[in-house]
Amino acid sequence: MTVIRRELYSGRVLDLGLETHLLPDGRHGEFEIIRHPGGAAVLPVLADGRLLLIRQFRPAAGGMVLEIPAGRLEPGEAPSACAARELEEEAGWRAGRLAKLGETLSAIGFCDERVHLFAAFELTPVAAVPEADEFIELLPLTLDAALALLHDGTLVDAKTQLALLLYQRSLPLSR
Repeated sequence: MTVIRRELYSGRVLDLGLETHLLPDGRHGEFEIIRHPGGAAVLPVLADGRLLLIRQFRPAAGGMVLEIPAGRLEPGEAPSACAARELEEEAGWRAGRLAKLGETLSAIGFCDERVHLFAAFELTPVAAVPEADEFIELLPLTLDAALALLHDGTLVDAKTQLALLLYQRSLPLSR
């Protein structure tokens, strides 16, 4: 339960506040907490079974990062609609079917952002419409190749790592 919230910053992507919370032992503690509307991320599965990852310029990470298409939820937007929108905008594919893989709290120590994870199937190409500041390259990979990049430390994006592992677990054992 939040006792007091003092807004330190409010922006387009997030809000930062200093919050006083009641601790389980009855004391109060101050926490710097980022409030974020949440997001959705989508693992596109091509007709031949390959996965479509993207390499995107991420200034906070210092350059290009290998990940899955993802974005922030718009006010009132369902996570599945956000995933479908981001797939079209960033990768240029429309999903005929989305399957929920799970969700994750991206930085639980200081941020409430919840990212909903999906796999997209029955894809048809559409025109990609990236935002003006987005620089994206498409990278189709087999699941085994993507997992190898995860295991060798090349693929460091947490939502993508989790989506790959959840997708792998969802496959029939006879694979």
